[in-house]
Amino acid sequence: MLSSLCTLACSRTCSRILGLSLGTAALFAAGANMALLFPNWDVTYLLRGLVGRHAMLGTGLWGGGLMVLTAAFLISLTGWRSGCFRKSGLCPSVLAGLLSSGLALLGALICFVTSGVALKDGPFCMFDVSSFNQTQAWKYGYPFKDLHSRNYLYDRSLWNSVCLEPSKAVVWHVAFFSALLCVSLLQLLLVAVHVINSFLGLFCSLCEK
Repeated sequence: MLSSLCTLACSRTCSRILGLSLGTAALFAAGANMALLFPNWDVTYLLRGLVGRHAMLGTGLWGGGLMVLTAAFLISLTGWRSGCFRKSGLCPSVLAGLLSSGLALLGALICFVTSGVALKDGPFCMFDVSSFNQTQAWKYGYPFKDLHSRNYLYDRSLWNSVCLEPSKAVVWHVAFFSALLCVSLLQLLLVAVHVINSFLGLFCSLCEK
């Protein structure tokens, strides 16, 4: 009995820590996506519609950001047993925990997949089309998407030679989408821990009874 009570208390403490951790990660994801909307902190690219579609999707804002932040808030409430969870029974608390996990899982997974695809496709920038077909012209697009012979992620000599504008477009793209990828992966791991913690709390509550 005493062991079950201690484990249950630890489960609730773990929920509080997980809620705080997920909330912090959600803010980092939102910040990284915001930075991607303003290359080199220049608002003119966004106003001219010269921001890549992966950044414009805003999955770090509403997926890894808002959805995960909402789930983090609910997880924290169940951990502190406050708000509508103050007098709730076992089943409502466990159900709320699982629904929160599902919401965070969906948001983090969307952000993770989008970030991976964005890193694969490369940045949206102005490049010299003559590098690919003998016509002298400059246009905005994804120059690395059709560059099958060399992988820009491993060949850093391409970083400053292909994209003409914005300056350091590749560095900006790789840095912040890599951050989004890592943050969303961390969120997925935290969600997995929360699911295990929820079932552990359920088991201990049944043992307490």
